[in-house]
Amino acid sequence: MKLQLKRPLAFFDLETTGTNIGADRIVEISVIKLNPDGSEEVKTWRVHPGIPIPLESSLVHGIYDEHIKDEKRFQELGQDIADFIHESDLAGYNSNKFDIPMLMEEFLRAGIQFDLDNRHFVDVQNIFHQMEQRTLKAAYQFYCDKSIINAHSAEADTRATMEVLLAQIERYENMEWEDKKGNKSIPVVGDVEALHRFTNLSRPVDFAGRMVYNEQGEELINFGKHKGKRVEDVLNVEPSYYSWMMQGDFPLYTKRKLEEIYKRWNAKKVAERQQARPAQPAAPANTDKTEAPRPAFQNNSPKSTPQLNSNQPFKKKEEPAKPVDEDMLAQLAMKFKKG
Repeated sequence: MKLQLKRPLAFFDLETTGTNIGADRIVEISVIKLNPDGSEEVKTWRVHPGIPIPLESSLVHGIYDEHIKDEKRFQELGQDIADFIHESDLAGYNSNKFDIPMLMEEFLRAGIQFDLDNRHFVDVQNIFHQMEQRTLKAAYQFYCDKSIINAHSAEADTRATMEVLLAQIERYENMEWEDKKGNKSIPVVGDVEALHRFTNLSRPVDFAGRMVYNEQGEELINFGKHKGKRVEDVLNVEPSYYSWMMQGDFPLYTKRKLEEIYKRWNAKKVAERQQARPAQPAAPANTDKTEAPRPAFQNNSPKSTPQLNSNQPFKKKEEPAKPVDEDMLAQLAMKFKKG
């Protein structure tokens, strides 16, 4: 059975400064784009991460600071990468939990538009772990009867991943599989959409797995004290949880998906408040247009005193000056007399 493609399938692998999706950076990315006509396109980029590469990471993938000191930053390369895979479904080894969220973090950090909606994601590791429970090296040996040459280089691992998937499709053709609920199916077929469903059984909302979908398609918190609760229910009882996550050390893509949920939840709340608000009675219309306006106050007393105008300043009544006499002079002399 051959892999049937309706659009390109981009196998890719990342080498990074570490495994913290929010803090670490890509130092190398390799993509093998398998086209529906069977042709391949291969591209590999070395990336300056902008931070030192820890020695323990360099010992794994063999890329040291001096190897990338003259390379471009992701902000400069990201658009070329996005353009190369923009129409493709994505495949990798442990890609749903690491490579895709790490790549999306770099795209978001660089301000590059790359939409994951309506794509299929095939995680070869999930097929392998659910069918055989092994590692990439063991998978390559098991399915392809080969050893990976130059393991932990991006292109070697990417090619091994692609060959493993093709061998898995051949090996598990017509093989029945039973899930935890006892449902039986033949999940490993040459169809990317079917492989997408089989390799995304946990149904993550954000790839990092901080939120997952339930069987009704509702988003659930998948960690901490609210694990298993609907996100909207958490927002109802603890709205500050949104701010805590948005300000916390979570991947940017997790925050983007949470923000989408929050906006939807908030729109519902606004609509509910508007519906619950009682309608204000309309003021009665004045149908007699000939009636003259009535004065605000009318005193019918025959001896009405004149009314003060509050807009005019109050003036004290002035009295004529008294002439100076001897008593006044005597008082002034006493006042200024020196002792």
